[in-house]
Amino acid sequence: MSLPDNPFPYSDDNKRYHTWNYYLRHRFGGKVAKVPLNAGFTCPNRDGRCGWGGCTFCSDQGSGEFAGAVQQPLLRQFAVGCDRMRQKWPDARFIPYFQAYTNTYGPLEKIQQCLQPFLSLPQATAIAIATRADCLEEDTLQWLADCARHKEIWIELGVQSVHDETAQRIHRGHRFDVVVQALKRLSATPLKTCVHLINGLPGEDPAMMIESARQISALPVDAIKLHMLHLMKTSALGQDYLRHPFPLLSQEQYVDTVVRQLEVLRPEIIIQRLTGDGVASELIAPQWTVKKTIVLNEIDKQMARENTWQGKALRHG
Repeated sequence: MSLPDNPFPYSDDNKRYHTWNYYLRHRFGGKVAKVPLNAGFTCPNRDGRCGWGGCTFCSDQGSGEFAGAVQQPLLRQFAVGCDRMRQKWPDARFIPYFQAYTNTYGPLEKIQQCLQPFLSLPQATAIAIATRADCLEEDTLQWLADCARHKEIWIELGVQSVHDETAQRIHRGHRFDVVVQALKRLSATPLKTCVHLINGLPGEDPAMMIESARQISALPVDAIKLHMLHLMKTSALGQDYLRHPFPLLSQEQYVDTVVRQLEVLRPEIIIQRLTGDGVASELIAPQWTVKKTIVLNEIDKQMARENTWQGKALRHG
């Protein structure tokens, strides 16, 4: 139940959006934390299938800067990550998060080898898999769907934007209609889905970012991640920025954009993230993103000040 002065139903604190922690507490009965892993996969736009060098915003770590050490066995990576997180949350349970690169891009046998040890592991409350909409082969999808009947499995799709001109600019390697079809296929299974969107990509204004959220909300998704573009030293876009700087969202612009995005997202959609991390020593800009708590607090304050909440704009069509 929400607090008396908070009209948002999926909240038992001051949050006016459907937080990931709220979902996990109500689903599993306590604190659950993700443990990022590196299973040694690559991506189709890194190995030449649809391109080279990866998406322009992606670092040479494949968005896995905080993942485990790839030279370590996955179960060891998981154990190390759990130990580290227990220092902050002694009673937490954990979700192994296959984070780095594209974790369904490869033969089914490799994917099975990576995931099977976690399917029966009591410490693994659920499993999360970062991948792409164009890397869900039918045999892989069916095997994962079978597994999801016994343990909750999240498929996280790196979409970043619904606009095809942006996708071409960042070298994503596929059109948005591929995302739509993937989500429809996933919705016919027990698998849960999360879509990643990036705010502040070159060529996009806040209206385009809000439209991305609006279109994702109309699709069969369970959760969404939003974060600001991080310009990393080892990314192509970061190097472009150093040579030819382009406008970036200020913290105030970002906060307002996120509030407007939340207003057009169905209340049932779980918000797994509203800001993100970049390794401070590798981050070129924007530097305000390193202060995650401040950004989240500003989002909360603006929503309370405006008496708005997730999905409010949908009440009037």
